[in-house]
Amino acid sequence: MPKRSLHIPVCIGIPLISITLLAIGCNQHPNGSPANQATSQSASSIGQSASSTNQATPSASQAATASDSTFTGQTVEDIYTCPMHPQIREHHPGSCPICGMTLVKKEFSTAEAKNSTVDLNTLLKPTNSAVVSGIPVTALQQTSQSLPIEVLGRVDYDTRQVQTIAARISGRIEKLYVKYRYQHIHTGDKIMDIYSPELVTAQQDLLFVLHNDPGNSALLDAARTRLLLLGMDAQQLQEVTRSGKPLYKVTVYSHYTGHIHEAGNMTQPPDIGTAPMDLSKEPGELPIKEGMYIQKGQTVFQLFNTDQSWIILNLFAGSSSLVKRGSPLTITPETAPDQPFEAAISYIEPFYREGSKTLAARVYFDNARKKLPIGSQVSAIIRGVTGPGDWLPREAVLSLGLHQVVLKKENGFFQVSAVQTGITTDSLIQITSGLSSQDSVAANAQFLMDSESFIKVKE
Repeated sequence: MPKRSLHIPVCIGIPLISITLLAIGCNQHPNGSPANQATSQSASSIGQSASSTNQATPSASQAATASDSTFTGQTVEDIYTCPMHPQIREHHPGSCPICGMTLVKKEFSTAEAKNSTVDLNTLLKPTNSAVVSGIPVTALQQTSQSLPIEVLGRVDYDTRQVQTIAARISGRIEKLYVKYRYQHIHTGDKIMDIYSPELVTAQQDLLFVLHNDPGNSALLDAARTRLLLLGMDAQQLQEVTRSGKPLYKVTVYSHYTGHIHEAGNMTQPPDIGTAPMDLSKEPGELPIKEGMYIQKGQTVFQLFNTDQSWIILNLFAGSSSLVKRGSPLTITPETAPDQPFEAAISYIEPFYREGSKTLAARVYFDNARKKLPIGSQVSAIIRGVTGPGDWLPREAVLSLGLHQVVLKKENGFFQVSAVQTGITTDSLIQITSGLSSQDSVAANAQFLMDSESFIKVKE
């Protein structure tokens, strides 16, 4: 009689049971026939086999418990992996099924060995809120940072070096030695010859006292002092005393060094430093000419000494708090990029100028040798210093647009945590809140994310 095999699958880890049954023809006897009896006996044996198998096989909960205990054990099995295909991981030596290379035993550090035993509940965490990984971790660094701050600026006049030549007497200009605007003059150079009736009268008073009362020292000293205050120098006064005749044309000398920037009918100096000065639009011709009359107290010339200049640097609000008076910096002139020089911040203006979003910082420097043109541009790198703060590597912080997050390690897995950030440097970022010094975070947060990751942040 032919035989057939009946395969009955048994769940919960019980292997398949193969039972051989005799085929029963279509004309078999009804109940009580030998075939039915054989069938009932076979079914009875199947039940006994299944019962014995269920007793020998552990339940599902027992299996899960055993599996869970395996994950939480402290013994770490040897792992063999392929150098070219790290996704190949075996528990025994062998060859890579992809390239055929010999598998290499992976060495675990103490931290990696600890991380390799992960609880099963950790693996069941949602993937958008927790990550299991052996990536290196880092912690907050409490220190002060020196930050390079790149700023732009311009060379400008030092208003402390602006000098004014005013008329001490009223009179007529007989000869003018300054012929054009921006002419450079030095201390002791001739400015002009002037005829002044007031000055002639004062000389005659001195000569009268000398001829009529030479022994009256009080009157002589008063007459000499008056002439000195009216603009005559000691040499001219001595010449009047020696010759006995008044000088009708008195030469006016410069007491300052600089170049002529403004001249004629000036009552106050121009507003220097508030805006770049466009000197090209000013005519080179002087408004004051020979033969013109000037009044006592009138500003005739104004001198700007470019030997001592300053540089105006523009500080944006984000970096102004890092720059203090005395902060060192390196300046690179636009006109001499191969000749940078060191300097320090001399003064920071305590207000924003109208229409400007930057603070102005001044740098005083000696321009006698550098000869940097007024109005030329410069670039500078200021070495600002932050106060004590908490810092992380920039790679440890992930920007989500309106939020910055880190992956904080808790209970063996990394969980997303929002932080508040401050200053950012080339390699570090300041953490103002959200972490403590005991927290550990992933050293590279982006490494644990991919282009399809969706991170949930608890508000």
